[in-house]
Amino acid sequence: MKIFAISDLHLSINNPKPMDIFGPTWEGYVDKIFDDWRNKVTEDDIVLMAGDFSWAMKLEETAPDFALLEKLPGKKVIIRGNHDYWWKSISAVRAILPKNFFAIQNDAIKFDNFVICGTRLWNLPDGKKMTPENEKIYKRELIRLELTLQGAKKLQNDGDRLICMLHYPPYTFKEEDNEVTALLEKYGVEFVVYGHIHAYCRQNLVLNKNGVTYFLTSCDIVGNKLIEIC
Repeated sequence: MKIFAISDLHLSINNPKPMDIFGPTWEGYVDKIFDDWRNKVTEDDIVLMAGDFSWAMKLEETAPDFALLEKLPGKKVIIRGNHDYWWKSISAVRAILPKNFFAIQNDAIKFDNFVICGTRLWNLPDGKKMTPENEKIYKRELIRLELTLQGAKKLQNDGDRLICMLHYPPYTFKEEDNEVTALLEKYGVEFVVYGHIHAYCRQNLVLNKNGVTYFLTSCDIVGNKLIEIC
C-alpha cells in the first residue's frame, strides 16, 4: 500500500468557475491530475486530499464532483479547506460520501499500519498583531489540531506510522518552529501534508524538520501530479 497526496482541486462541475484565469498551470489541470492518478494509484493505495475540494456552496451540489473522483482507484481521505463552503456538519458530509471516500474532522482513521488525522488550521502569527477574530479562529484551530492528534494516538499501536493532513501551512515562509509544529512533534507525527498556498509560494515543497517531513501538495505547485508520501 502506498500513500499519495494532492490538494486544492477546486472542482466545479455544477458551479463552473474556470481556474485557468489564474494562469496557464490551471489549463486542463483536472485531466492532468486524473491521468497521473490512474498511472500511479492502485485500489490498495490511499490518496490524501488536504482541502479545497469543491467550489460548491451546498452539500448536494458536490455530487458530480465526488462522482468524478469515485471512478478513480484508491481510497480517498479528505479534510475541509477554507473554500469548502459546502462542508457543514461532519455527519452530513459522511452521509453523502461515495464508496472509498473518508472524511476527517477532529478525529482520525486507520488503514493497516497508517493512522491519518487532520484539520483545516488557519493563518499563523507572523510577528504581526492578529485581529481579534483571526486570533480567535487560530486558537480554536490549535485546539482542533490537538483533538485530531489525540484521536490518532488512541488508534496508534506500536509500529504504526502517523500522518497529519492540514489545509493551511503549518509554518510561515520562514519555516520556523511554532505552536503548530510543536504539537505535531509532541504527538510523534511522521508526515504532514498541506496545501492552500499557490503559485506565489516561497516554501520548500518538501521539508524535513525536527523528525517530521512536510509536503506541500497544492496541485498547481506540484505540476498537477500526485505526490508519493510513503
